[in-house]
Amino acid sequence: MNLVETFQDIVAQVPDLVQPLIVALAGAIPFIEGEGAVAIGIIGGINPVVAAIAAIVGNFLCVAVLVIASSGARTAIVNRSRTRQAALAGGGTVSEEQQETTPRSAARREKFQRAFERYGVPGVSLLGPLLLPTHFTATMLAASGVGKVRILIWQAVAIIGWTTIVAVIVGGAVYAIR
Repeated sequence: MNLVETFQDIVAQVPDLVQPLIVALAGAIPFIEGEGAVAIGIIGGINPVVAAIAAIVGNFLCVAVLVIASSGARTAIVNRSRTRQAALAGGGTVSEEQQETTPRSAARREKFQRAFERYGVPGVSLLGPLLLPTHFTATMLAASGVGKVRILIWQAVAIIGWTTIVAVIVGGAVYAIR
């Protein structure tokens, strides 16, 4: 909660023009995300629409960077693995160290894969914020080999949807009190 209070204090202390930038920055942080950032902005006195747009932009930009980086890392790993397999086909060997995966990481991967197979990209993206930050969900989807555009579209839908819902609830509560 210290981080949320810190952002609320900053929003209250900076000029009006800078406040949406602070909200966008808060939206880029996992576990605060668009939903928490919009609440920070509205409670800090920003117009709910401006706060929602800033929170959405901050959250989405961070997720987009993570998806692009994760997809690039996955591509590099897959290419390296294919190169290694080609070398093995030519008579090379793989050490035990290279073959090992921990049971814990294998169990996590299997659990995510089951959820992914059951709900698909839309379900994981839309329901993911209830359990994990969108940052983690998007990164796991990219690591699973899902296309960047597909991930970003569904993450955008989820970020816009959840942030809007929170903005309506918090905005209504704040303006009912005033």
